[in-house]
Parts: sequence; C-alpha cells; structure tokens
Amino acid sequence: MKKLLLLSLVFWQSLAWSTDLTVSAATSLTQAFQEIGAQFENQNPGTKLKFNFGASGALMQQLANGAPVDVFASADTDTMDKAVAKGVVATDVKVFTTNKLVLIMPLQSKTTLQQLADLKKPDIKRIAIGTPASVPAGHYAQGSLEKAGIWNEVKDKIINTTNVRQALDYVARDEVDAGFVYASDAQLMQDKVKVTMQVATVTPIQYPIAPVIGSANKNLSVKFIQFLQSPLAQLTLKKYGFGQE
Repeated sequence: MKKLLLLSLVFWQSLAWSTDLTVSAATSLTQAFQEIGAQFENQNPGTKLKFNFGASGALMQQLANGAPVDVFASADTDTMDKAVAKGVVATDVKVFTTNKLVLIMPLQSKTTLQQLADLKKPDIKRIAIGTPASVPAGHYAQGSLEKAGIWNEVKDKIINTTNVRQALDYVARDEVDAGFVYASDAQLMQDKVKVTMQVATVTPIQYPIAPVIGSANKNLSVKFIQFLQSPLAQLTLKKYGFGQE
C-alpha cells in the first residue's frame, strides 16, 4: 500500500513538474524545429514542446485572436513587425536564421528557365506561389516578379497556395509547371523537384522569433529563443538548408 502511494505521488509530481511550451512557427521550419525541439527537451527534462506550424500571416492572426501560444517564429520580418504593432509579441525580437527564394520545376520537366522572364513562355501555364497576403514566400515571390517587370504578364498563371509546402507539393506532384519556395524546402524533395535558379528578393529573407505577450512560460520562452542561437541549433538549421546567424 505504501509503495502504491509512493508511486502515485511520484506520478503526480512528474505531471506537476512537466511544462508545455507552445511554439507557433512558419511551415518552412517544420523539420528543423522538430529536431531542435527534441534537442531542447533533452537539455531541459520535464519540458515538452508543442508546435503549431502554418503560414506566418495566419499564425499572426491566430495570436491576435488570443491563441494560447508562448513563442512565435515568422518567415519574414514584416509579419513579426505587425505582431509587435498589434501588441501580441514582445519587442525583444531576435533574427535566428535566414533563407533563399528559389524557382523550382518538376524533376522531369523538359522546359528550360534561365531567368524570371522565361515564365512568360507559353508552355508555362501554372505557377505555384504561396498567397502573398499571408505567406511570406509568396510575398517575396510577387516582389521579385514585380521588380523584374513581369508580374502583370504572369499573374493569370498563378496558383495560390495556403503555405510554402503546398507550393512544393504541387510541383513535386507535377500539378504545376513551376513554383516559388525556399531553398530549405527544395532540399527536402530533391528526388522530385529541381531548382532552376535562385531568385533575388527585394529584401533579405530573415526569420525572427519573439515571446508572446501574456505567456505563462516567459522564462522558458526566452530560454528556447536563446537555444535557437546555440551552435547545436544553428548546425541543425544549416543541415536543413537554412542560413546561419
């Protein structure tokens, strides 16, 4: 009986000591953050990370509507600036990694694209781009096409996607002729897509992170953000095709 009571006490104490940290992060961070999350849990026994991945703009709206989140990681500084302006994240924003925008095509495609203007070719009928209003990769892509002076000529070919991974999937399944994704995304499906070019963006692609105002786990949130800047986390990000800060 005493042993049963002791085991019960240990069980309930372990629950009391367990801390969940909820992180809303850009879809492009999925694999990297899952591995980094496991690393963080190993170094912080009793901590459990819960990830909510999605388009940065959609995640920011969730925060604005009161979603119970502790940390927000965006794929662009514009969305993070909006989150700060809305008062949903703290002002101590940190940029923890970078990325590149690339134009991809199905691996077996016979069409040659050497410059953005080649997207005007008749055989390029569908181009996958994350919805620019909510998906940073799509916003970057639209900016690049506008700077190249061809947005109006190709916009009728655009297939909008809910996030950057959906654009990747469309290309991988040969459902579109080309698509704009991050270099880190393209790296995940080298057996199904090919990178035709790196695309110059109007602004650098930076990933900022910040603690959410009102989080009950502020100290742990800051600890996770600091961990992302550690050599181990940065090495993991590099492995998945991200730049290092």
